[in-house]
Amino acid sequence: MKPTYLLIALVALATVWGCHSKTEQATETAAADSVTDATIIPVRLAAVEQVERAEPVVASGLVSSSEEARLSFKIGGIVNKLYVDEGQTVRKGQLLATLNLTEIDAQVSQAQLGQEKAERDLARVKKLYADTAATLEQLQNATTGSNVARQNLTIAQFNRGYAQIRASVDGTVTRKLVNEGEFVAAGAGVYLLSGNRRNDWVVRVGVADKDWARLKLGDRATIALDAYPDRSFSGTITELGQAADPMNKLYEVEIRLNPAGARLAPGLFAKATLTPTQRRTYAMVPIEAIVEGNGKDGFVYVLATRQAATGPQRVRKQPIQIGYISGTKVLLTGGLQSVNQVVTSGSAFLTEDSRVAVK
Repeated sequence: MKPTYLLIALVALATVWGCHSKTEQATETAAADSVTDATIIPVRLAAVEQVERAEPVVASGLVSSSEEARLSFKIGGIVNKLYVDEGQTVRKGQLLATLNLTEIDAQVSQAQLGQEKAERDLARVKKLYADTAATLEQLQNATTGSNVARQNLTIAQFNRGYAQIRASVDGTVTRKLVNEGEFVAAGAGVYLLSGNRRNDWVVRVGVADKDWARLKLGDRATIALDAYPDRSFSGTITELGQAADPMNKLYEVEIRLNPAGARLAPGLFAKATLTPTQRRTYAMVPIEAIVEGNGKDGFVYVLATRQAATGPQRVRKQPIQIGYISGTKVLLTGGLQSVNQVVTSGSAFLTEDSRVAVK
């Protein structure tokens, strides 16, 4: 009987061991399936659109008048009188400043005396020439001397007339550069004057060479002023600088501003958005598709293979070149030539080893 009992015990032990092994195998399979499901990231896809747009040019500048003037004396001298101060409104032709005329009047008198002497010399030589006591050369020299003296008098009188400064336009004195009693050289600035006609306001901004090349006269602009944060103003490009500023290497663009009834003043800070007429084609994707953006460079995730009907898929990171942002969309200048869809929702959790399921 002992062999029979031993056989029964061995069979029972094998049955228990087999059940235990099946239980462990089922547990391991369930755990593996759970891990696999956890590594599959649900994502959404968005179509890559092709659009034609004109990339705007954004620049900052100051409001000013197109009739700005830097007023100065024609000749140097001592400032005798300044009749207006900064901030005052002036009329065209109004007297603004004068020089001390002591030296200038003496120069005029000297020129007058020189002309009188030259005229007497010419009259005397003419009489001598008529009596054959003077040569033709002497007569010609005396005539030339008289003409030169007359021109010197004209110069002295002209300079005296410009020993004063008068307003060149109706406007406002934005800056006074000297004080009474100071010596000023010829052409040195005394006043900065800005015109104040209602429809004569401009915004001057500096743009880079690549943006300057895309702009043309007549292109439209939208202008925001810090002084009026709740309003926007329209404008038109009226001048394009033909040389870069030697200091900042930017090209100046002048935009004629439509005040639309607003009260403006020189020096208001403005931000201009210029819209070139030159257009180009962009690939457009939602902004949430962009990962690791750095300036003009970035990445998006795309499916590594053509989308299957069911089952998880692989993704790959695709480098792209960013043009500019328009609302909730990003316009790309390169990187998606042969791509039709990009990953949007869930892209922040992906790596190039991720498996995804498209929702």
